[in-house]
Amino acid sequence: MSELYRYFKQQKQLHGDTLYIDEEVLHRAALAAQGLTEVSGAVTETWKTAGSLSELDAMIRECMNCALGESRNNVVFGVGNPAADIVIIGEAPGAEEDKKGEPFVGRAGQLLNKILEAVQLKREDVFICNILKCRPPGNRDPLASEVEQCEPYLHKQLALLQPKIILALGRIAAQTLLRTNASLTTLRASVHTYQGIPLMVTYHPAALLRNPNWKRPTWEDVQKFRALYDNIRAQDGS
Repeated sequence: MSELYRYFKQQKQLHGDTLYIDEEVLHRAALAAQGLTEVSGAVTETWKTAGSLSELDAMIRECMNCALGESRNNVVFGVGNPAADIVIIGEAPGAEEDKKGEPFVGRAGQLLNKILEAVQLKREDVFICNILKCRPPGNRDPLASEVEQCEPYLHKQLALLQPKIILALGRIAAQTLLRTNASLTTLRASVHTYQGIPLMVTYHPAALLRNPNWKRPTWEDVQKFRALYDNIRAQDGS
């Protein structure tokens, strides 16, 4: 926002309390707030040049590409190991995540930690994120237009991480990533691919808090997930 600050300071010096608005200056400032620049009238998405997760995080932190930018408290970029083989993806941040700027906190996050520990993994071993980086009001389902704007950030995260396998948490995350209306039961039964990466599906931890009967099938899912991961590593010689 330095250009905008300099502009208003100059206006103050020239015109006192009378404000003259230069639409071009405001336009460039708005683009800068979204990590964008404009060259010869064309918008360039500078975040695509990020060479690390931390750089990408900084570039998209002020994103206003959809209306969720107006209601959020924090962009929830993701946390975990920047060299992780495993990426865990949910649908969108909730209220606690929006408040803290970190995915899967609170009771659902604690349960996710236990699920990982059940297959000899820790939160620090994996990278955890959501499809949407901002909380939908009232925790409603993501809109197609919001996914369209935000999913490219997920693609860039995966390009930087180069994971061996993905675990999608919950029906909405799985259906959104796989572009399907298939049931969670159907999706859990197969190994899928997303951006060329093997992907498996299980229940969202928040759903397990509401229905403890799903904990057993979740345990079975993550056992299969761990076995597939180990098999992939063995094939890679890692």
